[in-house]
Amino acid sequence: MMLSQRQLPKYTAPGVILALLAAVTTPGLVRAETPGYRFELTPTLGYHFGGEFENVDSDITVDLDDSSSFGMILNGRDKRNTQWEVYYAQQSTSADTAMVPGLSAETDLDLNYLQIGGTYRGNGDRVRPYLSAGFGGTYISPDVATLGSETYWSFSIGTGFQFFTDERWGLRLEARGIGTLVDTDSALFCVSDSGGVCAFRIEGRVLWQLETFAGVTYRF
Repeated sequence: MMLSQRQLPKYTAPGVILALLAAVTTPGLVRAETPGYRFELTPTLGYHFGGEFENVDSDITVDLDDSSSFGMILNGRDKRNTQWEVYYAQQSTSADTAMVPGLSAETDLDLNYLQIGGTYRGNGDRVRPYLSAGFGGTYISPDVATLGSETYWSFSIGTGFQFFTDERWGLRLEARGIGTLVDTDSALFCVSDSGGVCAFRIEGRVLWQLETFAGVTYRF
């Protein structure tokens, strides 16, 4: 018995095939375009190079000692190739304070960096190059109770690679330049009980440093 044209289903064989293909491929496409994570957390271990202060009263330049550092970076996914970023690092180092009455030849100090910025990542599956940048502050704190601490604006720019072994875990390697914007006529390492005696009086300049670090990244 022949079916009339009016009794035929409203869909045809090509339509069924297309519907099946869509049902099979759409979930995969959604998974590919929407990763199963939103944030990346990376504790870091690194090393800081450079940094110097120039005392305009005596024309003496004092270098900060190169030393190790540690920190933490939090990234949040924005778009396919961009992330926002919160960067924190701490360096423990020392500076020459022999010219300050009542202090030893060297004074230990901590530099704490906290910046907000972002990253732009290149394409890749397991290995992805990236650029990072941030802006925030640097808190300089001498390890002597009688010395004052200072906070300055700072910025940074870096580049590196991320290596991922699976969906969750990876390794981050980066080199980052950091510039701390020292205020005009700033006074550093002032002794509070010695009539306002300070180790350095600095005219406006940038304190430049280089940090290299490695960290294990966890996505969640």
